[in-house]
Amino acid sequence: MAFSRGLRLYAAVCVGGLPIFRQIRDLRMDPEFVIATPGRMKDLIERKAINLSRFTRVVLDEADRMVDMGFINDVRHILSHVPEKRQSLFFSATLPKEVKDLIHSFLKDPFTVSVKKQETSMNVDQDVVWVSQTDNKIGMLVDLLKKEHFDKVLIFARTKRNVDKLTKFLADVGFEVACIHGDKAQSQRQRALDAFKAHRIKILVATDVAARGLDIPDVSHVINYEAPESYEDYVHRIGRTGRAGKKGRALTFVDRRY
Repeated sequence: MAFSRGLRLYAAVCVGGLPIFRQIRDLRMDPEFVIATPGRMKDLIERKAINLSRFTRVVLDEADRMVDMGFINDVRHILSHVPEKRQSLFFSATLPKEVKDLIHSFLKDPFTVSVKKQETSMNVDQDVVWVSQTDNKIGMLVDLLKKEHFDKVLIFARTKRNVDKLTKFLADVGFEVACIHGDKAQSQRQRALDAFKAHRIKILVATDVAARGLDIPDVSHVINYEAPESYEDYVHRIGRTGRAGKKGRALTFVDRRY
């Protein structure tokens, strides 16, 4: 917003979980930029609330995540409505076959810019918490959270159900905690994030999808209560701490059998 102030440029944000009619109203103001999630954009197209033929630049962020989340057909549908003559920018941490097919379907003579594979942050101390079948895993987590310096903790679990169960348990034993995942409405996720950023709660529990792209200052610890699916997910998770030159710590619960 600081860069665009005074230029009379208008942007509309269209995401699921928020009132669609308010977003339709914003689109009637003829914005120069529209930032949207695939599902909501498809809804707007079907309602004829937006005409994509006038947009000459398309940015698709986290294309590989669109594949993982099952949005690839929605993305194809959206791209079929933008002009053939356009500038397209696709950003993707990895290039699975579906993303490559998408690139070849909708881009002409694409130019690829590749960066060095992401390394884990030098500002993050990484360690594991060994867990055996006889250990009380959630009890071990509670003991950790009670320790000194665990001031602002982001905990990752793999599934929405496990995030809800873990959040309820931690709340029941007296912790100030909230959670975010894909089944939460955007307004609910935003309230949880705002409370965590403002130190009104000490702990935020999340899935990988919901936590993608989070920029939360001063996270003291990231705890992988359940191990991530891939190395890229691990790097993304622990990158939520140790930011802006500050030190952070990442702990991963690991089954002793491995």
